[in-house]
Amino acid sequence: MDEVIQVAQWLSSITPRKKAKLFFFTTHADAPSPMVGSNDVDAHEETQLPLATTVALHNFKNIDEFLKKKVNTFSCYNVIENEITKTDYEYLRFYSACKYLDVVPPFLDLEKTSAIQNKFEMTDEERDYRLLLDSADLVLEKVCDSLKPAGVSQMWTALRKDRNLIRGVKTIDIIGFFVDPNPTGIKECLFFFIVRFLQKADKINRVNTNRLERLIAQCDESSSCEERKTLDFIIDSLRFYPTELYPFGSCLIMCVIEGRDGAMQEIEKTMEISRHLGMITHTEKNPTKETIELVKKELMKPKYQFYSSFTCWFMSHGDSNSMVLADGETIEREWFLTSFPDISTFQLKPKVFFMVSCRGANKFSLKGDEFEGQSATCDYYDIGSALIRNRMLDITDSVRDISYVQPMMDTLVAYSTILDHLSGRANTHGSIYVDRACVLMSENISRGRSLTEILEHLSQDLHEILQETMDEDRIVYKQACHYDSFFRKTLKLPYTRHPKEDVHSAPQ
Repeated sequence: MDEVIQVAQWLSSITPRKKAKLFFFTTHADAPSPMVGSNDVDAHEETQLPLATTVALHNFKNIDEFLKKKVNTFSCYNVIENEITKTDYEYLRFYSACKYLDVVPPFLDLEKTSAIQNKFEMTDEERDYRLLLDSADLVLEKVCDSLKPAGVSQMWTALRKDRNLIRGVKTIDIIGFFVDPNPTGIKECLFFFIVRFLQKADKINRVNTNRLERLIAQCDESSSCEERKTLDFIIDSLRFYPTELYPFGSCLIMCVIEGRDGAMQEIEKTMEISRHLGMITHTEKNPTKETIELVKKELMKPKYQFYSSFTCWFMSHGDSNSMVLADGETIEREWFLTSFPDISTFQLKPKVFFMVSCRGANKFSLKGDEFEGQSATCDYYDIGSALIRNRMLDITDSVRDISYVQPMMDTLVAYSTILDHLSGRANTHGSIYVDRACVLMSENISRGRSLTEILEHLSQDLHEILQETMDEDRIVYKQACHYDSFFRKTLKLPYTRHPKEDVHSAPQ
């Protein structure tokens, strides 16, 4: 059958809502740039104009033309070895979006998909189409699904009132002030236009969504939300790090085995919980400085831009400032922690570090007499209402910026013990901190818990456990863990996912 006819039949089989979503996912806002084969054409205009004309004319002709052009480009595309091009990214995004929406063209060359994945050096696990979907776009899709046409129309009205933001934007004028979003697919086109416009204007990104939240908050709840949805529910969904679908993220386990009883148990437990959470895991036993440098180089590869999060377990001996490697050399803990968050592939994504090592030799020893007469009822904080400001600062958009980000932002570092203290371990099972952390995470999957909630529970749980030193003194002590967070959103644990399970249910 002629390819032109095939494309026409394929487009006619897709509902307007799915066309709008396919266009949105395919025109991913954070596509890497500049890339080999990229030009200086205004990609944002290319993504906004078809949406604007579709909303204005209630006609999907321009979106159809855009999708036809994509299909023709991919059909003629020859996969060049070694070089990763802009078209490679677009091909994978298009394929994954079609797969997610259950609209894969019968004529799409899957061998090209495989050849492109080879260029990205993707493993078998990484070839799951869900990895290629952008989690932030999936969250925005759910927000759109939770709003009625009237709600999106109210967002549009609120946006149009911000004259400083929309001044001189041609696509805004194409749509006009008053919009009828009720025809099928028009609500989606208008919502996705608003999102891409705010992204282009540097008002929102995958972490900073305040501007979008404010637009939603101006809607009338009684007319704007779908059944069993509220504005608070919709806004709250934007306050979590986007980690939709499989995989939850990339997990790196680095464990020094030499001289650490139970180290293999630590590896087994952390590998098991990472698989339980739906992470793709890489393990490094007995790491050295060279190992760490090689791992950092690996994480800079383009394929890691598809991951939603990064988690690292580092387990070794240590002192207040450093950690001992397998060859006896030491590295500064601070150097290790500041070198990973700056990796560009994980910018604006949550990065979690579990640092499991002693940070000194002190022990919180339990000697009964020391606890007599102790009280925790002292009132250290007595803040009167008079100290509360009557008028809050009016922070305008003109003094806000989301373009420049401190490298440590979106990073959380969890320590197995406090500064200058021991980190306890069992002879056969390794680190008690690792054991309890894995147990609590596995127990809380599917309960909607955030990582910080679990870490707080872990702090309570660990501090209840009586431990004993392994030397001749046999001192009984307690261990206290803690974490430092630079998170800007909440990181929720995912529902149990397994790479071989297809949890996909095609959206409408």
